[in-house]
Amino acid sequence: MTAPDIQAVRPLAGPYRMATVGITFVVVLLAFESMAVGTAMPVAARDLHGLPLYAWAFSAVFIAGLVANVVSGGWADARGPAQPLFTGLAVFVAGLLIAGTAPTMVWFVGGRAVQGFGSGLASVPLYVIVARVYPEEYRPKIFAAMAGAWVVPSLVGPSIGGLVAQHLGWRWVFLGIVPLVVPAALALVPTVSGLRTRGAMPRGRMLAAVALSAGAATLLWGIDHHSVIAVAGLAGLAYGVRTLMPRGLLLLRRGLPTAVAMRGLLLGAMSGTEAFIPLALTTRYGFSPATAGIVLTAGALGWSAGSWWQGRFSGASRVRFAVAGAALHAIGVAAVALFFSVHLSGWLTLPAWIVAGAGIGLAFPALSVQVLSLSGPSAQGTSSSAMQISDTLGSSLAVGIAGALVNAAGLNAGAACTAVIAIVAALAAHRVEDPHA
Repeated sequence: MTAPDIQAVRPLAGPYRMATVGITFVVVLLAFESMAVGTAMPVAARDLHGLPLYAWAFSAVFIAGLVANVVSGGWADARGPAQPLFTGLAVFVAGLLIAGTAPTMVWFVGGRAVQGFGSGLASVPLYVIVARVYPEEYRPKIFAAMAGAWVVPSLVGPSIGGLVAQHLGWRWVFLGIVPLVVPAALALVPTVSGLRTRGAMPRGRMLAAVALSAGAATLLWGIDHHSVIAVAGLAGLAYGVRTLMPRGLLLLRRGLPTAVAMRGLLLGAMSGTEAFIPLALTTRYGFSPATAGIVLTAGALGWSAGSWWQGRFSGASRVRFAVAGAALHAIGVAAVALFFSVHLSGWLTLPAWIVAGAGIGLAFPALSVQVLSLSGPSAQGTSSSAMQISDTLGSSLAVGIAGALVNAAGLNAGAACTAVIAIVAALAAHRVEDPHA
């Protein structure tokens, strides 16, 4: 596709219309499924007499998704984004059908794993499509649209999921999404049909993907149960990261390694804090669950506003947005930790969480643009895969470690942990710049 003059480009301009609609539609579907199933899960587990396997209904998605991210990245680089995208959507539908018709909890968990694998396959090609279809100066706008596509599901997904589970049955939370996948896929057919490539499929990454997923799960289990098995999990995690992620990531080497690592650090601090805000507000301050949810909604709106704002400045430095966003995010997360530690009014967390959300909204799209700009055309799928892995690992490990600290030492310890992660991200943000610039 030939790019027109940048000044004339708009999200729904002729040559970009179907790509924008299709990408946004797919993101909305994946986000809605992720947000809506949480309210249906307790009902499903009770109905299937499977409460002992309740946690695995979430863990299965995480483990399968990590493996799929790796597969999808190499696949997209070698064959183009079409094959992994449409295969992922088909597998995602299969997982919805298995979960929605599951006769036992074991089948249900299996369906969730299939869903996770499908969504992991489908999410990475979206970044490759952005890299190959949209001019670099325009990518902030489409990444802002992708971030915004998560906001509506995060606001209404849990409520709709709860209403459907209550009035129609939990199975329809899964089955009702199936017919919506078809128009989303069809909208992207014209765009991806011309993006096919022919290259060598990468070898040796599958073992590393399995080691990464199993290592992360084992590490979290070991930390939670104070078991030495956590050491084995850490070894598997280290092997997977060393093999699959940009070299120098753990050392925050300047350029691509730090840009990828920043995604995990920011999302880890955000997810880790967000997991315990409702707990603190309901147990310490007497908020109702619905009232506590207002704070989380405010954070989502701040994220959307930050994404929209950075998208207005297509020609501005992405490094500056990453630095400014990380700083704002650290201020918001640290403020929440401070308010909890000195027992100030619970309502003070609302403006703090808006600031944290706005910060990650500024930084996240900027980091996506920076990662793609630092990656050659033959490595865009692999780099997009690394971003997705960083997102998943960062949020999962931060929530798990902060949760273990909460269990051991109380809410203040968990909040302090996520604040430290956010501060590290803010201090490292300037290192996302191109080392060769």
